[in-house]
Order: sequence, then C-alpha cells, then structure tokens
Amino acid sequence: MKSVERIVSIRGAITVKENSVKEIKNATKIILSEILKRNKLDKSKVINIIFTVTDDLNLVNPATIAREEFKLYTTPMLCLQEMKVKGSLKKCIRMMVTTYINLYKNKILHIYLGKAEGLRPDLSQYVQ
Repeated sequence: MKSVERIVSIRGAITVKENSVKEIKNATKIILSEILKRNKLDKSKVINIIFTVTDDLNLVNPATIAREEFKLYTTPMLCLQEMKVKGSLKKCIRMMVTTYINLYKNKILHIYLGKAEGLRPDLSQYVQ
C-alpha cells in the first residue's frame, strides 16, 4: 500500500462536573490523550488545535494545558468561547485537531466522552 499522508481534522469533546482548574485540566488531558492514542497520531505532525469551551468554564485555558502537558510548544492553538445556544450542553470542552495522517494505515476516530457522547452520535460511530 501507498504511504500517503493527508491533512485531516479530528473532532472531540468532553464534559466536566464543575468549573475548577483540576477538572478542566484533567478533562483536557483525557480528551487530547484519547484523540492522539486512538488515532495513532504523531504529535510532531499536528498542524494546529482549536478548543472551544462553554461560558461556564473560565478558570483555565485548555490550550495552555495542552501546550504544557503534551509539550506542544510550537503547535498553534486557539481557545474560544463556544456560541451560547439555548438548551445546549453545559461545562463542555470541544476540540478539533488538524494533523497529517496516513489514511492507509490509520482510520479517523472522533472522540466524545462524558455527557458530550450525545453531541455527535453520527461522528462518534463514524470511521473515515
């Protein structure tokens, strides 16, 4: 088989129980670890990461946690506030990792954990 790398974006989300540095840090580490591990990603091939958080999470920036905990010092990251939509999921961290991946060796798995599992059942079951 060919060894062809493509640029892809992998989605994920996780919820926390409370707005605390400890909870946000732990959840960010879990969701990013799972995306990296399940998709067999090479951190050096990550192009960028975009995080969004709901407005009820405001004590620490997930991008800072990702940078420090995963040593992604040169990976561009943004952390934005999720759009407020009436009735939407609270205490949620979402992320999109854009990376190079060999699609002949790896399948893309979008990861949704905690109460975020219900956000995109179509993607959580979808393997590209």
